[in-house]
Amino acid sequence: MKPKRLIVFDMDGVIIDVSRSYRDTVRQTAKLFFKAARSREDLPDPLFQLSDLARVKQSGGLNNDWDLTCLIINLLFSLVKKPKIYEDPDNWYRYQKTINRCDVAVLARFLQSTNRPLTTLLEKKGKLNDKFIMSLYVDDVGSGNIIKQIFQEIYLGKDLFESTYGMPPKVYNGEGYINRENLLVKKSILEYLSKNNILAIATGRPKAETDYPLDFFDLRKYFTFIYTLDDCIMEEKKILEQEGKKVSISKPNPYILDIIAETKKHEASGFYYIGDMPDDMVAASRSRAGFIGIGLLSSSPDKANLKRGLLRAGADHIIEDIEELKGIIESKEQKNRRYQRGSNL
Repeated sequence: MKPKRLIVFDMDGVIIDVSRSYRDTVRQTAKLFFKAARSREDLPDPLFQLSDLARVKQSGGLNNDWDLTCLIINLLFSLVKKPKIYEDPDNWYRYQKTINRCDVAVLARFLQSTNRPLTTLLEKKGKLNDKFIMSLYVDDVGSGNIIKQIFQEIYLGKDLFESTYGMPPKVYNGEGYINRENLLVKKSILEYLSKNNILAIATGRPKAETDYPLDFFDLRKYFTFIYTLDDCIMEEKKILEQEGKKVSISKPNPYILDIIAETKKHEASGFYYIGDMPDDMVAASRSRAGFIGIGLLSSSPDKANLKRGLLRAGADHIIEDIEELKGIIESKEQKNRRYQRGSNL
């Protein structure tokens, strides 16, 4: 039997266009977070451009868009005039009482004064961890994680949030931004690739949020393996229980790539990982299986900056469209055949 290549895809920004879903959810979460503050009417709408958010996302070291949202709120909060933090064991009450007494006038003027406020703040202040903000980003939805809950309410929408978490939303009752998602890749390309290759997904999405678009767009049939954030969390808990160590094995850790590669190591003739973020390329370069990292630019609002970031992170190839993947794989196979013929002479 002819060996097949193992091609692993990230989901967001590669298979699914999340510019109007996850990315805009980050922005709307930040907006709702400061909704009760003084001078809120002076805040621009939108708060910042998605191209500016993309630059922060591309800085790396962010396991998921919840972490990204927390960082954005930290950066914005650094320009907020703050009262003494209100103390209360109930995180929601504490959050509301404190934000009610905050003034965002200085923040509003700054956001209106530059096209790249987030990038500027990140360059000046680094990845901040304000004590008050971080206290609102602990545990999970329903148990005190204010930032994650606002995010999930916006992204999932009222009905899906209730069915997922078993409770009504607190701040957002509209339609979920998840319904704004579209395909970035033609089904015909996935069908073509799946005939002679093993296709898999390695994503930082939770399982429920991975299943939703896979079923909605009828994509599941193309993929042999689907690994999500849930798989990483399960392994992290296992390590904590067995070794007493608290670790993170989300990207850029190559854990998921290595697991998939190990499962198919006797069937695969080559390993490829397609992602749209520098952390994806770092994961590929660190993998034991020797994944070839392919950086995709199609969904980025700032392709030139992303290309530089992907190359710095170790990308072996940069492509503008998934269709270019066929040429890269075929070229690699031809080189391997020539090498094998030369070795046999």
